[in-house]
Amino acid sequence: MDERLLELAERVGAKLRQRGDTVAIAESSSGGLVSAALLAVPGASAYFRGGGVLYTGDAKARFLGLSPDALAQPRAATEGHALVLARGVRDRLGASWGVGETGAAGPTGNRYGDGPGHSCVGVDGSVSRASTLETGSSDRRANMVAFALEALRLLDESLDAAG
Repeated sequence: MDERLLELAERVGAKLRQRGDTVAIAESSSGGLVSAALLAVPGASAYFRGGGVLYTGDAKARFLGLSPDALAQPRAATEGHALVLARGVRDRLGASWGVGETGAAGPTGNRYGDGPGHSCVGVDGSVSRASTLETGSSDRRANMVAFALEALRLLDESLDAAG
């Protein structure tokens, strides 16, 4: 696993443990790398509630218990959709924090017209934040790592903002 992911996951895990908070993950284009990085940290059971790689609309609806209509607006691969995923997984698993990620890893874009290397991340907890990342690359593996790094970075930033 990418060392940058592990270092960031260790920092996030320490903050979650210190606060007594938990996290749940709903990721798509990062392919499970956010969860894997958090779970690679010794003591992850203190803060990691669970999550899933929710790659299709049907999987998102079934796992999160949301209607297809609730997932349709805002559309996938937007900051609004990432926040819907974050809130949905947070509520579903009873976590303090939820992280949602959605995008197009590549080598091609998605059906909405977003190019490869496009990802949106949402974090929902005592503060809510969202971000968009455009890598400009069609390298699927590199994009997946970049998306996971962005998700962990935004969670880290949100934990700091929450005090």
